[in-house]
Amino acid sequence: MEIEKYDIEGPLLLKPKVFRDHRGFFMEAYNKRVFEELGIISDFVQDNHSKSVKHTLRGLHYQVNRWQAKLVRVIQGEIWDVAVDIRPNSPTYGKSVCATLTCANQHQFYIPVGFAHGFQVVSETAEVIYKCSDFWSPEDERGVLWSDPQLGLNWPNPDSPILSDKDLKHPEFKNLRLD
Repeated sequence: MEIEKYDIEGPLLLKPKVFRDHRGFFMEAYNKRVFEELGIISDFVQDNHSKSVKHTLRGLHYQVNRWQAKLVRVIQGEIWDVAVDIRPNSPTYGKSVCATLTCANQHQFYIPVGFAHGFQVVSETAEVIYKCSDFWSPEDERGVLWSDPQLGLNWPNPDSPILSDKDLKHPEFKNLRLD
């Protein structure tokens, strides 16, 4: 597996080996031993699967108390995926990294604990599967406003995103809630 690191410590772009032939392809999407050798120590306990239409923007989400690391991949379509550092003592607090994930490139985005996560669909539709290192906890769920200018995120379609009511109401980054 090839690994691409970012300027921010923690998130990784993972490029699995894909074996292709006339029948299609095979790839090992997750192997705990290999991930641990790469320094990714996360006990994934939940898999989520979403399907969204073009311009759908999900995020920016995180949990407190039951923090989640995530391993994100696309099985159909294309997304622009982003992780924002919300670790208060981090030298890169408030900075972000992004990745383009497609079913064709089969890359995976590892987002460690301490990051808010979101993505926008670039293709007509996209199916996203992601592993989480802790269970979803409604009382611990938090978010940051996707369009906060302080974050300086370059969403693919910032003019007409399709958002949930919840994502429209998240606070700005300066009002980040870690309690």
